[in-house]
Parts: sequence; C-alpha cells; structure tokens
Amino acid sequence: MDSGFRRNDDDLTDALPAVGAACGERGPGVSLPLACLVSSGLLLSFGYKGRVLVADLGYVALLLSLALGLYSVPAAIIGARRDRPDLVISARNGLLAITLLLTFAAACLWYLLLTNSFQVKYVAGFSSRDLSLNYLFASLWAGNEGSLLWLAWALSLFGAVAVLLHWRRDRALMPYIIATIAVVELFFISMMTFTANPFHLLPFVPPDGRGLNPLLETRWMVIHPPAQMTGFISWTIPFAFAVGALASGRLGNEWIDSVRKWAIVAWLVTGTGLLLGSAWAYGVLGWGGYWGWDPVENSALMPWLVGTAFVHSIIIQKRRGMLKVWNMVLIIAAFGLSMLGTFLDRSGVLSSVHSFASDSFAPLYLGFILGSVGVSAALLVYRLPMLRSENTLESALSREAAFLMNNLLFIAVAFATFWGTLFPIVSEAMRGVKVTVGAPFFSQVNGPLFLGLVALMGVAPLISWRKATPSYLARNLAVPLGATLLGAGALLLLGITKPVAVVAVCACILVVGVIAQEWTRGTALRRLTFAESWPLAFARLVMSNRPRYGGYIVHLGIVLVALGVVGSSFYQLTTDATLSKGGEMRLGTYRLRYDGNSDKLTGSKLVTTATLTVYDGKTTKPIDTLVAQRSIDFRWDQPVSEVALRSTPLEDLYVLLADVDDAGKASFRVFVNPLVLWIWVGGVIVLLGGVVALWPGRETGTPS
Repeated sequence: MDSGFRRNDDDLTDALPAVGAACGERGPGVSLPLACLVSSGLLLSFGYKGRVLVADLGYVALLLSLALGLYSVPAAIIGARRDRPDLVISARNGLLAITLLLTFAAACLWYLLLTNSFQVKYVAGFSSRDLSLNYLFASLWAGNEGSLLWLAWALSLFGAVAVLLHWRRDRALMPYIIATIAVVELFFISMMTFTANPFHLLPFVPPDGRGLNPLLETRWMVIHPPAQMTGFISWTIPFAFAVGALASGRLGNEWIDSVRKWAIVAWLVTGTGLLLGSAWAYGVLGWGGYWGWDPVENSALMPWLVGTAFVHSIIIQKRRGMLKVWNMVLIIAAFGLSMLGTFLDRSGVLSSVHSFASDSFAPLYLGFILGSVGVSAALLVYRLPMLRSENTLESALSREAAFLMNNLLFIAVAFATFWGTLFPIVSEAMRGVKVTVGAPFFSQVNGPLFLGLVALMGVAPLISWRKATPSYLARNLAVPLGATLLGAGALLLLGITKPVAVVAVCACILVVGVIAQEWTRGTALRRLTFAESWPLAFARLVMSNRPRYGGYIVHLGIVLVALGVVGSSFYQLTTDATLSKGGEMRLGTYRLRYDGNSDKLTGSKLVTTATLTVYDGKTTKPIDTLVAQRSIDFRWDQPVSEVALRSTPLEDLYVLLADVDDAGKASFRVFVNPLVLWIWVGGVIVLLGGVVALWPGRETGTPS
C-alpha cells in the first residue's frame, strides 16, 4: 500500500511542473489570469451580445479559478513533503491568481447588475430598473449566488494578504496555509460552478427584474451583509495558520504571534457585522429592540464568542506555555461555527428573517463543514504528544485560572446559543415536530453567564500570574469595591431597585473602577519616571503595551454595552394605541399627538407617513416632531416599517406605525428604551480597543 502511494505521489509530482509550464514558467502565476483579463477587457462592448459575453467571461473566470485551486492544493502539499520550493511558489502564485480571477468575476457581476442585464437569472431576480445605484451595487450579496461570490472573493483577498505578509516569516507553515485557504476557496467556487452559478443565462430577456426584497432597501444593506459575511470568512485565516502548525509540526510560539493578529482581525470584522446588524434590526425591522436571538443573529454571535475566548486564551500559551490543545480546539471551533453561519444564512433549514431561500446544496455544505472540522481534529489528535503544557495551574487564585474561567463562560454562552439555535432541527428529526426556542430561553440562560463575564473583567486584571494571595487581591480591590458600594447606594436612592439590574450595574462600576485604578497607577508611574504631563504619560502608557491597554478599552466598551442592555431590558416601557387625527397618547414622561397621515405612490410602492408631535408630559411646549412610515411593495406584497426615533443619552422614544385604516385612524406601537444609545457608543469603543490591541508597535514591528 505504501509503495503504491509513493508511486502515485511521484507521478503527481512529475506531472505538476508540466501543468505549471502550460500556465507559465513557474506554475499558474499571474500570467494566465492577466492575459484573460486584458483580452476580456478588449472584448467588452455594450448591448445584448456584450452583456452575454460579460456573463460568459465571468463564468470562465470561475472555471479558471476552480482549475487553479485544484492545482494549488496538491502542489503546495507535495512541494512541502518533497522539499520542492518551486512547487510551493507555484501554488502561492495560483492562490494569487485566483484573487485576480475572482476580482474579475465580481466586477463582471457588478457590471451586469448596473446595466440591467436581465437575461442573467441572478440580475433578474435581485435587480430592477427603479433601484437606485447603491441598491444595484448591494444586489451582489442579496441572493445565494452573489453572496457565494462575495465569500469567495473576500477570502481570496484575505488569503493573498496573509500569504504575502507571512511568506518569509512563516515559510515552514506556508504550504499548508496555502492548501487550507485553497480548499475553502474550492468549496465556494465549486458551489458556484456546479449548483449556484451567478452568471446563468435565461432563455429569454424579461422586461424588468423583480428587484430587492423591500426589507433590504435600507442603507444598512450596503454595509451590514458584506461586513457580516467577511467576518464569517475571515476566520479561515487563523484556522489555516492552526492547520499549518499542526501539519508542519511547528507548534512553538511563532505561529501564535501570527495567528493572534489574524484572530483579532476576524474578531473585529465579525464584531462590526454584529453591531451593524443590531442597528439594522433596531431601526428597520420594528422589533422595538436591537437583538431578537434570531437564528442568523445567533450564527454570527457564536464564532465571535469562541474567537473572544481564543484571543484571551492564547495569552496564557504565550506567557506560560499552557492550554495548547485548548487553543487549537477553540480556533477549529471558531472556523466550524463561522462556516455553520454561512450555511444557516443560505440553507433555509431554520426560519429567519435574515436567511435566503432554501436551496438544494445543504447536504454538500454540511459535508464540507464536517469534513474540514474532522480533518483538522484528526491532525490535532495526531499532534497531541507535541502539545503538552509546559506548566500546570498552580492555584485557583491566579490569572491563569481567571482566564480559564473566562474561557469556560464564553464557551458556555456559545454552547447555549448553539443548542437553542439548532434545537428546532433536532426536535423535528427526533419527534417530527419543530419546537421553536424563543428569546426568553436565551435571556434566562445567557444573562447570568454574561453577568459573570462582566464581573470577571473587574477582578481578573488584579490577580497576579501563577499564584495570588487573598490579602493582595483585597488590597487591590479596596478602592474599586468602595466605589461599587457607593454606586449601589446611589442606585437605590434613584429608585433603581430591581435586584438583577442593581447587581449588573454594580459589576459595571467595579470594572470601571479597576480600569481607572490601573490607568492611574501606570500614568502616575510614568510621570514620576519620565517627568511627562498627565495626557502625554497616559498616551505613552497605552502605546507602550497596546495589547493590554487595548484590552482595557475593549472592556470599557463592553461596560457601556452592558449598561445599555440592562437599561433597555429592565426598564423598557411600551404601549399600543389607535388614534384619530388630533388624538393623543402618553408613555412615561412623553405625550404624543397624532397630526395626520399622507400617502404617496412611488413606482410599485405605496408609502404611508404619519406625523406626531412630541411633548414633555410636564409642559405644553413641543420638543420634537416624529414621522413614522409604513410602505408596501405590490410586487412582493411585503409591508416595511421605518421607525421614527428620538434618541438622547438617557433614552430613546421609538415609534412604529402599524397600520392606517380607510378612515385615517393610525395604529402605533411606542417604546421608551432607556440607555440604548450607549450600546452603539460602547460597540464603537469595543472596536476601537481591538484596533489599538492589533496596531503594531515599535517593539513588534510590522509583520513580514
């Protein structure tokens, strides 16, 4: 059996340079794709035949990408095994060529969308003549075929950057990194090539397209879906580094330095997608909130949670040589969950306001996820002897133990979310009845776990490595705990008495107190040592240890998000009212008067607007005018609401127009959501802290 494998391997080794020679001197580099791009540019013309040609060229680019992927995977692996640098270089060039070809394919699809090329099935399904330019542009990711192209293209860009930046530094890992990225690329490209072709031509030319689902005609459509899908696919890069370390046996700290940066990049992009999605849900979907524990929302949250655990956990491996197996498990899980997220988006197996229609390739998708996770898990088991910890946990009262508890809480939240999301599928398979798991389950299970995470953020920075004494911890906690007790008293005086809310806010005060104490001590020490001003000393303190102080900025952002969640969850007010013109309703300190409505027919849409004057309940002076909208697109028979919002640092007044009858009576649902603004402010601060932690310093330099 072994000799047979070697003969086949040798045959393939001999054959690959021949294939490479047919495509360029050193393999399928940029020469073939550039030739295709230049020649296709000369052939582009306007009119029906020109647009058909563009569609054909886009599909040819996919076929060429498929061929290059099929070449690059074995070339990279055999080049590493046989010590053939020329094959590895050829595989790298193949991966870079795929980036060029997919860029061309994406440009072709955008051209077809922008020129109303309705003979292309995808264009007819998600574009129309009355769509504005920004929505025509966003139509690329409105359906299965286009979103698959976006995923493949985004991955190719990430892969090209990773390979070019780390080509010299991580040379031993590079063949396996190239092969891993190429395998994932092959999956998406093959899906487009064989089952979901974005360039499929219709046998006729419709006079117009169907256009976007009205729920997608919002500014968030332009930025949220590409951010979220890019977040999903970005976890492929740290996963590729992990596979490269396992396959090559280079399991020291070198790969950790590289993978940390890419994990933070993936964490930042995924977090951006989550933040934008929450803002979309809040302003457009009319839930009255920003998070509904929808299956697709959950699918984006799970890899972010596991990735957060990984970013924390690799600190222990770097500093103490511990948790090596655990870190591998986390990054494999983050990748698997991110692929699951792309699957749930487009499989239709779960009911979601976000998901695409059901499609026939769900079994293939699941097979790929299970296969890729299975192969990486097998590699992990094979390398277990090389992943022994260099040290052991010496005390339950240590920073290592705090990080481990942090990891367990993140994984517990991720698992509870995973189980609640997939339970409808499990129940239907076992009992024939699809049981829906609602928001109360997630809130009741995950709420206490998130509260534990916030409290741990306050204690962990004050615990020393290896072993801390209770007296040492008590001394460091004295000032933050004193501030927390004062804060608790202030809350009670203000009438905030709900136990869970008080505990949660006190946990937030503790975190802020600890961070303020750490920053004050560090800044004071720099002033004493270098005779710097307070602002300069603080700025240089942060720059001197970006990962640490960037983490503190992230924690401050989490505190603001937590305060917004607590305020809007425990103290939200809501009411429903049906009013005639001139009628009034009250909610909290607000009085709202309905001033009338108007209708406007725009294309296939009937837009109804209702105007309300807002008064402070204590005075007769108006403080604002709100206009809520409700539209219906007759092509889709889909009503869409546009929320009227008055936002202040203390609370949001949120008005949803539910209906207007023939007599002019309007039905409203009104919410008062305390502190919601701080969720968005906190989210931005979280992302800013991640950027600070990622930003290269003089001591680390720029990755090469």
